[in-house]
Amino acid sequence: MSGDHAIGTGRLLRWFRRGPWEGAAMTLIAAGIVMLVQPWSIDLYGYSFVTILAGTLGFVIVSHFPE
Repeated sequence: MSGDHAIGTGRLLRWFRRGPWEGAAMTLIAAGIVMLVQPWSIDLYGYSFVTILAGTLGFVIVSHFPE
Protein backbone atom coordinates (compact mmCIF):
# COMPACT_ATOMS: atom_id res chain seq x y z
CA MET A 1 0.00 0.00 0.00
CA SER A 2 2.74 2.48 0.88
CA GLY A 3 4.58 1.61 -2.35
CA ASP A 4 1.59 2.79 -4.39
CA HIS A 5 1.51 6.01 -2.40
CA ALA A 6 5.17 6.67 -3.17
CA ILE A 7 4.60 6.11 -6.89
CA GLY A 8 1.59 8.43 -6.87
CA THR A 9 3.51 11.07 -4.96
CA GLY A 10 6.36 10.93 -7.50
CA ARG A 11 3.93 11.47 -10.37
CA LEU A 12 2.27 14.30 -8.49
CA LEU A 13 5.59 16.00 -7.77
CA ARG A 14 6.54 15.68 -11.44
CA TRP A 15 3.45 17.71 -12.36
CA PHE A 16 4.15 20.36 -9.73
CA ARG A 17 7.68 21.35 -10.67
CA ARG A 18 8.39 25.05 -10.72
CA GLY A 19 10.14 25.48 -14.07
CA PRO A 20 7.43 24.74 -16.65
CA TRP A 21 4.68 26.44 -14.65
CA GLU A 22 6.76 29.59 -14.14
CA GLY A 23 7.28 29.79 -17.87
CA ALA A 24 3.55 29.43 -18.49
CA ALA A 25 2.75 32.14 -15.93
CA MET A 26 5.28 34.53 -17.45
CA THR A 27 3.89 33.82 -20.92
CA LEU A 28 0.41 34.64 -19.64
CA ILE A 29 1.66 37.93 -18.17
CA ALA A 30 3.39 38.80 -21.46
CA ALA A 31 0.24 37.97 -23.42
CA GLY A 32 -1.74 40.29 -21.13
CA ILE A 33 0.72 43.12 -21.72
CA VAL A 34 0.52 42.61 -25.49
CA MET A 35 -3.28 42.65 -25.21
CA LEU A 36 -3.03 45.89 -23.25
CA VAL A 37 -0.94 47.79 -25.78
CA GLN A 38 -2.39 46.51 -29.08
CA PRO A 39 -4.47 49.07 -31.05
CA TRP A 40 -6.90 46.78 -32.92
CA SER A 41 -9.44 45.22 -30.56
CA ILE A 42 -11.23 46.76 -27.60
CA ASP A 43 -12.23 43.25 -26.49
CA LEU A 44 -8.60 42.18 -26.12
CA TYR A 45 -7.91 45.40 -24.25
CA GLY A 46 -10.84 44.67 -21.94
CA TYR A 47 -9.51 41.24 -21.00
CA SER A 48 -5.89 42.34 -20.65
CA PHE A 49 -6.09 43.22 -16.95
CA VAL A 50 -7.72 39.91 -16.09
CA THR A 51 -5.04 38.08 -18.08
CA ILE A 52 -2.20 39.93 -16.36
CA LEU A 53 -3.81 39.34 -12.97
CA ALA A 54 -4.26 35.60 -13.64
CA GLY A 55 -0.62 35.32 -14.74
CA THR A 56 0.61 37.21 -11.68
CA LEU A 57 -1.44 35.12 -9.26
CA GLY A 58 -0.30 31.98 -11.05
CA PHE A 59 3.32 33.08 -10.72
CA VAL A 60 2.92 33.77 -7.00
CA ILE A 61 1.40 30.31 -6.47
CA VAL A 62 3.96 28.53 -8.66
CA SER A 63 6.87 30.21 -6.88
CA HIS A 64 6.04 28.01 -3.88
CA PHE A 65 6.37 24.77 -5.88
CA PRO A 66 9.51 22.65 -5.43
CA GLU A 67 12.36 22.89 -7.93
